[in-house]
Amino acid sequence: MGSYALSAGHSDAYYKRAQMVQQVVAFDLASKLKTYDALLTPAAPTAAYCLENKVKDPLSMFSGDMLTVNVNLSGLPAIVVRSGLMEVENECLPFGLQFIGRPFREDDLLKIAHEFELCTWNALNDSWSFR
Repeated sequence: MGSYALSAGHSDAYYKRAQMVQQVVAFDLASKLKTYDALLTPAAPTAAYCLENKVKDPLSMFSGDMLTVNVNLSGLPAIVVRSGLMEVENECLPFGLQFIGRPFREDDLLKIAHEFELCTWNALNDSWSFR
């Protein structure tokens, strides 16, 4: 598929359009990071899932990554941290939050993530349940 998309006659239709989308995403995130030290977003559209529930549904597994794709396109550093538990079908499942940082400021991003974990550690441990 990749060779087809990049072949003569298809380069403009796919590759160049993808490059334009990448530039728009990168510009949008970078413009927000001029105001903020980091951006906080969900890491996935749902809480974690039991592997056996999704292994036969690759599209569902793929959709779990859709909230991290913009960071990959932008080239910005990001980190996902545990954020709490969510009750789903009578099970407590973990979910994560994603911090997106400024270009080449991974040190700041790690400090922010560390502070978040320190501030939420007790609350998470009190509610954490291994079943």
